[in-house]
Amino acid sequence: MKKIWIVYLLLIGFFLLYVLDYRSQSQLNEQWKTAGLRGEIDEKYVMVTFQMGIDYWKSSLKGFEDAAQALNVSVEYRGSTQRDIHEQITVLEQIIAKRPAGIAISAIHPVDLTETINKAVDAGIPVVLFDSDAPGSKAYSFLGTNNYSSGVRAAQKMAELTNESGQVAVVTTPNQQNHQERTDGFLATIQRDYPEMKVVAVKNGKGDQIYSRQSAEEILQDYPDIAGIFATEANGGIGVAEAVRENGRDQRPKIISFDTDKGTLDLVKNGDISATMAQGTWNMGYWSLQFLFSLGHDRNTAQIAGMPPVPEQVDTGITVVTRHNVDDYYAK
Repeated sequence: MKKIWIVYLLLIGFFLLYVLDYRSQSQLNEQWKTAGLRGEIDEKYVMVTFQMGIDYWKSSLKGFEDAAQALNVSVEYRGSTQRDIHEQITVLEQIIAKRPAGIAISAIHPVDLTETINKAVDAGIPVVLFDSDAPGSKAYSFLGTNNYSSGVRAAQKMAELTNESGQVAVVTTPNQQNHQERTDGFLATIQRDYPEMKVVAVKNGKGDQIYSRQSAEEILQDYPDIAGIFATEANGGIGVAEAVRENGRDQRPKIISFDTDKGTLDLVKNGDISATMAQGTWNMGYWSLQFLFSLGHDRNTAQIAGMPPVPEQVDTGITVVTRHNVDDYYAK
């Protein structure tokens, strides 16, 4: 009889252990399911740009803010007021000193910002890059347009607009990674695929409307028969359009620009700019914050599993905007 009671007691003990283990596993599973989905409101992430007041950044910032709302975290927007690498480095140093939960940055220069980005990562602050890369840095990911491919698309559109013949030129920002890649894609495609077309000039518009206008004026003076001009960013496109309009030629060169700020869209709508390349800027901001959040919450789990914590590169896409679809790109 005593043996039977011992067996009963053992069975009851095993049952209680099973119940306790099941409850603890359930709680762990529930924590696993919800981990990484919601943060704390005092968990702050910072977006860093340059020329921070221009319209171009509004869509990326909106994506960043939308992700913050979904994740229940806070965000801050910082950046240099001008296209000034020293100012952007100073801003980034100030942010690192405050030790935010993560930083998303668009690098004004592909090399000169690397040391400061690495300083943030070495301090344990997750960093991702968006829109403009610093490929030699320790940042975990780059989210942005495949800029070489966008240059290819721009060249193909220019060939279509010019009937695959004539002289064309580029106004760009040579010391910025994304603009150089766009230029490279454009030049290589024209040279390889369109033998009746020739790139006769590549000018530095410095990402500025006035400098780009001056560059376009030089092109128009040196090459009166120019058939088309590709501007690799929005300020450049507006400056080029102003120069062409003031020049007063009967046969205006076709202009292809970049991005979808209201000024550019207005010029597409009235025909001064023939086409502009629309980037997935909201996606850049939204997924930058999602990646930073994941790095802060799930990095160790991914490393244990032998996987990279986030993708190293994400192509956020490109579309061509013309008068036929321009209305779809105005802010609603």
